[in-house]
Amino acid sequence: MSLKRIFVLLCTAIITVAAVAKRPINTEIFAAINDSNSEFYYPNLMMRYKAGEPLTDEQYHYLYYGFAYQAAYRPLNDNPGMTKVQNIMARIAIDTPSVVDIDQLIAACSEAMEYDPFSPKLLNIMAYAYGTAGDTAREKIYSDHLAAILRTIATSGTGAKEREPMHIIFFSHGVDFIAAKGWNQRKGKIISREVEFIPFEAPKNKLKGYYFDYSRVYWNKPDDYTFKRERTWQFNNLKPREYK
Repeated sequence: MSLKRIFVLLCTAIITVAAVAKRPINTEIFAAINDSNSEFYYPNLMMRYKAGEPLTDEQYHYLYYGFAYQAAYRPLNDNPGMTKVQNIMARIAIDTPSVVDIDQLIAACSEAMEYDPFSPKLLNIMAYAYGTAGDTAREKIYSDHLAAILRTIATSGTGAKEREPMHIIFFSHGVDFIAAKGWNQRKGKIISREVEFIPFEAPKNKLKGYYFDYSRVYWNKPDDYTFKRERTWQFNNLKPREYK
């Protein structure tokens, strides 16, 4: 099964919860993740996430958007682990990778996820890597994480209008979200200080593209930072297991 196919299957799960929209409210998120008595207390949520424990969609909501308040959140910094992932993915035989390749891929993804623990791209590759290695338990953990993060983004706004954007914490998550539907996109356009529009290669469901609120990315922007869009890349030949 191709990555594009599993992304489309996961989007079915997104659609089923789309009616339960939950736009992130920063004051509520900040208060909840810093309350040690709250089920959304951030250290506990992140520990459970990394351990692969089951989380509710509401807990994923606070986990994803709460990351913007953590010291590790540096979305404008280079991610050396991601570069390693890209280099490995460029050279391995996707259908018949070696054990060494898979071990190196898992290590590189783990390093990259220290910078971006909710990257749909990385979660998908981790599911592929563990599935290829025969570790179905971890494969399912990362597949479940991927589905939940896509749902979190999907329910944060319709994305159909500038005033109803979906909210993302990394620019790449918007691109990944569209790729998750099996759709191709064109170069995104920054249309305001908070919103980016990513047009589809061809209209989908009468929409020409999606609007994403990227404002969190610049919360801690260095004064001398000049924005440069990261190079995008697709990985549509990965074959994670299909869960029924």
